[in-house]
Amino acid sequence: NWGRFALVGLGTVVAAVLANILVYYLGRATVGYDPQFIILADVGTTIFFTAIPALGATLLYAVLLRFARRPARTFAIIAAVVFVVTTLPDFTYVPGVPGATVGQTATLVIMHIAAAAVIVGLLTGLSRPSAR
Repeated sequence: NWGRFALVGLGTVVAAVLANILVYYLGRATVGYDPQFIILADVGTTIFFTAIPALGATLLYAVLLRFARRPARTFAIIAAVVFVVTTLPDFTYVPGVPGATVGQTATLVIMHIAAAAVIVGLLTGLSRPSAR
């Protein structure tokens, strides 16, 4: 049911964004963000860089549902690879950015974890066809 999937996909994007907004503000309250560290300068950047990949993941999963024999497994493998690739800059590039601290870098990694957990969990869990 593609209508149901569209709702699950939209919900996934919204949930991932909300999860990272929560992480953003918790990080701000506990770690504090250096104003020079532009990556966490405002919550809008977090929203953008969560919503776009979440939408891409939703579209990818839709394609896998249509064409893959085991879409959830295939998606989980792709998501794991993407997670590793997208966190590499947090450990290689981000520490050299002006204003970067270990706490801010940890916040970025936690954002990756939160988004990945929400996206993979909701798409593969809620989009399964219901038994009749």
